[in-house]
Amino acid sequence: MNRIPIDEVCETLAAVLRRFGFTDERAQTCARLFTETTCDGVYTHGINRFPRFVATVRNGAVDVEAQPQVVSHFGAMERWDGQCGPGNLNALAAMERAMELSREHGLGCVALGNTNHWMRGGTYGWQAAEAGLIGICWTNTMPNLPPWGGAEPCIGNNPLVIAVPRAEGHVVLDMAMSQFSYGALESYRNRGEMLPMEGGFDVEGNLTRDPAAIEKSQRALPVGYWKGSGLSIVLDMIAAMTSLGLATHQLAADPLRETGLSQVFVAMNPDALGPAPTGSHIADEVVASLHRCKPAKAGSAVRYPGEQTLRMRAENQRLGLPIDPTVWAQILAM
Repeated sequence: MNRIPIDEVCETLAAVLRRFGFTDERAQTCARLFTETTCDGVYTHGINRFPRFVATVRNGAVDVEAQPQVVSHFGAMERWDGQCGPGNLNALAAMERAMELSREHGLGCVALGNTNHWMRGGTYGWQAAEAGLIGICWTNTMPNLPPWGGAEPCIGNNPLVIAVPRAEGHVVLDMAMSQFSYGALESYRNRGEMLPMEGGFDVEGNLTRDPAAIEKSQRALPVGYWKGSGLSIVLDMIAAMTSLGLATHQLAADPLRETGLSQVFVAMNPDALGPAPTGSHIADEVVASLHRCKPAKAGSAVRYPGEQTLRMRAENQRLGLPIDPTVWAQILAM
């Protein structure tokens, strides 16, 4: 892997986006989101995903000029139409509005339909937590996960994000509905490694740790078996019902045509009912209890969601971003 300074990466991506019709401000913001994702160690949805994003711009799935619009609102809840604009910019704006509503009402919710892939979902959890707010958001996806008891993908690997602000390091859960996301499967396959535990089925229907076999069968294992399957289904329903957007079964199964997604963004203001003297310490006490837990393996440690992200962020800020030379060459050629 090459190590490239963060500023150089961000400006290179922004230059590419400007060539494809992004205004300077939107190009800089979109490039920053991709760059920060790689900086945080989520390589599958950062720079590595940028060529695919550009491909969706080229084929018209993403309208670079489109901006999300409010369709209707009532109290602390709003419905938006994403106009098929860039998914990460739409999501950033939707969470920002949910945060504004939470400061007014204590809780804010924006249901966003007709949008595109939001890239790393955790981005919008960190966005809320950095503002001292609890953030919850999720998206549906194209059908790429078999329901429990099914032999073909017909539900979405719908990412769910829950973020809790904490001065010593925000707690941010960013999870897909499969035991291993397809991005993780790709990473293990590229490294020539088996999964640490069964992550899906092969074409014969046998549980396997072989990432390539799972990619071939398209039968990833839902997290919690039937529980993850059920959670995927209800997240899809709620997102589509509140946004009046498309549900998973209505989305194209082609990653380059995965457009029209439905998403929900919720922000909660923990101080809305009045500052609690011990409120800021509760998350710290939970984290402390985790760190006191005896690890299953000697020399390892129990971590809270997001703890590894902070370590990776610091390392990549210090050393530069690790970028696959092949991917970087593709970007430079743009």
